[in-house]
Amino acid sequence: MIGQVMRIPTKEEILNWISANPTQTAKRDIAKAFGIKGAARIDLKRVLKELEAEGHLTKRKHSYRDPDKLPPVSVLEVAETGPDGDLYARPLEWQSEAEAPVILVITRASDPALGKGDRILGRLTEVSDDDHQYEARLIRRIGTNPKRVLGIFRKSTEGGRILPIDKGDGKEWYVPADHANGAKDGELVEAQQTGPRGRMGLPRAKIVERLGDPSAPKAVSLIAIHQHGIPDSFPDQVIAEADKAKPAPLGPREDMRDMPLVTIDPADARDHDDACWAHADDDPKNEGGHVVWVAIADVAHYVTPGSELDREAHKRGNSSYFPDRVVPMLPDRLSGDLCSLHEGVPRACIAVRMQLDSHGRKIGHRFVRGMMRSVASLNYAEVQEARDGNPNETCAPLMADIINPLYDAYEATKKARADRQPLDLDLPERKVELTPEGKVASILFRERLDAHRLIEEFMILANVAAAETLIAARAPQLFRIHEEPNREKLDALRETAQSAGFNLAKGQVLKTQHLNALLNAAAGTEDAELINISTLRSMTQAYYSPSNFGHFGLALQSYAHFTSPIRRYADLVVHRALVTAHGWGNDGLSPEGIERLEQTAAHISDTERRSMMAERDTTDRYLAAYLSERIGNEFTGKINGIAKFGVFVKMDETGADGLIPMRNLGREYFHYDPDTKILRGSDTGLTIGLGQRVTVRLTEAAPVTGGIALELLTLDGKPLPTGGQRGRGKPAKGKATKAKRKADKTKRKVSRRRR
Repeated sequence: MIGQVMRIPTKEEILNWISANPTQTAKRDIAKAFGIKGAARIDLKRVLKELEAEGHLTKRKHSYRDPDKLPPVSVLEVAETGPDGDLYARPLEWQSEAEAPVILVITRASDPALGKGDRILGRLTEVSDDDHQYEARLIRRIGTNPKRVLGIFRKSTEGGRILPIDKGDGKEWYVPADHANGAKDGELVEAQQTGPRGRMGLPRAKIVERLGDPSAPKAVSLIAIHQHGIPDSFPDQVIAEADKAKPAPLGPREDMRDMPLVTIDPADARDHDDACWAHADDDPKNEGGHVVWVAIADVAHYVTPGSELDREAHKRGNSSYFPDRVVPMLPDRLSGDLCSLHEGVPRACIAVRMQLDSHGRKIGHRFVRGMMRSVASLNYAEVQEARDGNPNETCAPLMADIINPLYDAYEATKKARADRQPLDLDLPERKVELTPEGKVASILFRERLDAHRLIEEFMILANVAAAETLIAARAPQLFRIHEEPNREKLDALRETAQSAGFNLAKGQVLKTQHLNALLNAAAGTEDAELINISTLRSMTQAYYSPSNFGHFGLALQSYAHFTSPIRRYADLVVHRALVTAHGWGNDGLSPEGIERLEQTAAHISDTERRSMMAERDTTDRYLAAYLSERIGNEFTGKINGIAKFGVFVKMDETGADGLIPMRNLGREYFHYDPDTKILRGSDTGLTIGLGQRVTVRLTEAAPVTGGIALELLTLDGKPLPTGGQRGRGKPAKGKATKAKRKADKTKRKVSRRRR
């Protein structure tokens, strides 16, 4: 119609069209799709040019494509079935100038049936094959997010029912016979709802995974997740919101795509939320200094205040990690894709440039909101191997400009760290290795490398920079607080140290350097582990707060969590605070968010503790399952706890904690002294205290509870005395009183061993 102004589509609408129609991306295709004719094509061309300039599209001949390779998690459309019945898919987010790759969909028995035209969210692996370039594993079908339940299957002639293990879910689920997936009566199963209420008013379900014996290792983490009330499935509206997310445009961001940032993570890392780069400072006023860049995924761009994603992330508080699975704070579309700093893919970030002097002290910093592209995804082991003189083909070309400068900057920070004296605990971290069937293959102790310490130190510096920037801006934020130990815990640590022949002075303001002196004195001795564990136990638990009370363990006046917004809500709050403080956009802290900071801090401190307990319970159950096949075997260990009901032993081989009940301590009665934390035999006067070496026999290992029971065989290499015949009933008359008197006399000075 003459005089009518033709509507030009928005940039978002154009990007959505290109994503959904990757084979029809010529300008004429886009114009036809939106009904654009005549002179209006000039305006369309202008919008496309702007998208190209922003880095979101690249022009190939007469068509437009997103410029990069497929992300590890991507939306796909099932395109066809091969002659052998194989399913092939095409990517809906293909960003390269080359022809779209062929993707083979690898299905599992529990996956729903897929057909041509189905859209799926798939996890991609690049392969070298004659007929396809990627393989995809189904995460889920787009537009479906069926409710799932974990429970015990009770078989019947017409199928069966599922009794949920979650205490808060008392409703049974009905399973038709053809949806039982071969489940046996009493098995732990995971099922998804297939229909509304049916038989007996129960929701209908299909068993998608049989987990077998509820006490078996494969079920362990699921049980812990449900028992601790950790949300493990995302509501439909949250998934839908995540699916709509598009890669952030360059826009006003600082272009950092030519900066050689790298990610360094564990080899089995599920996400990559931080990258770094270092180089010598060219400022003549900072001779011998360094510049360190730390870039963190810009989660705040995708998870905005008040959104469904925000509400769910707040509810979860953090991600929870288990040996066989992760319960993420954010859906895969974000945590595994758009907010993960994958190699070679542009990603939105918030980065900090830190200037260090020759002694590793931070003398300046500034934050930017940018667009980066990681040049490599590295793991700790290969980076350390490269630094030690044996680089692999990935690291070799990175040595001069990336890896060596990172270590040079780290060497400088070690000087500042030595001056600051943060608490220097040496506690090995256990790693549970599982077989594909979910059984425990081995219990390993993670090796601590300089590569780990390097990243840790740079992340600490970035967290300090975030806290200081927000303090200077007088902006609300969440601090990470770690208060100093209370007097009772310090007294207990002091007594333990004295029993092992060490000293922790009294009558002075406690500093981390005093605890480090104790740890250094114990280093290399047989009591090193005891002193490290006892020092850890004396610490208060860290928490979040909008008020700044400092971080005792790190010896820092101001500290905030900034470096892991994919897995911690606290970091997302700090990112939003930085956005607001710098005026970077309208996705910063909302007024409502500021008002709720106190409640948010308390809530996420609770969710953090919840995850820690679930992760610890899971590890204990896996250890019990691993040891359950070795009942009757003998193990060495060290006493790391004394109670009136028994003795706790940390076993050398696995690091598992077991209990020697009083009944398994020998034939005589033992008197417990709560002040000296020792047991004293009523007949022989034998003392049992912290740190003593023992040989024990495994008598019980219960995977369901994680409990491990032991029997004491030797103490400090010597067999137990025979003792009297009064045994486990009551102490010999008069001797208990005598033993108590003797114990009272030696309080706080008791020798750890019987001399």
